Amino acid sequence: MHAEHTPHAPAVCAVEVHQPTPITPAVIPYPAPLAPVQPQSVPTVASVVLPDGRIVTGYAMSPVQPEPVAAAPAVSRTAVNVALGGVGFAAVCGGLFLLTTFIAALTALITQLITLAAVIFGGWIAVQAFSASGGKSVGTTVHIRKAVIKRNRFYQ
Repeated sequence: MHAEHTPHAPAVCAVEVHQPTPITPAVIPYPAPLAPVQPQSVPTVASVVLPDGRIVTGYAMSPVQPEPVAAAPAVSRTAVNVALGGVGFAAVCGGLFLLTTFIAALTALITQLITLAAVIFGGWIAVQAFSASGGKSVGTTVHIRKAVIKRNRFYQ
């Protein structure tokens, strides 16, 4: 609240500081449950009465000290992870290269076996065609008769 405008000067009040009495902890026969750690002593509470009648209460705070920085290792973890990843990638690539080489060799072997089978089968056909029958091929003889086709009818 703001002081209202009056024709006379504001009254000067004495500043009062209230100091509360700290509470001593009682002895507990069983261990306390896990809870956030409280400070061992109750911090000092200061209450100040301002000239306009307001009371401001607060705790005295000590500045926060930054934690010491741990010494950095000679080699960073990221560098180690990248190096290990590279070694693993090289091992996988080597295995994939061997696998593709094996597949290519197997494909070449199958191609050669098919070619060999075609040559052997062709040779067998040639032997059958030019066998001891005098060079005549054995087959079916078809005699074609003279036929006359008139008006979509077949006459013999």
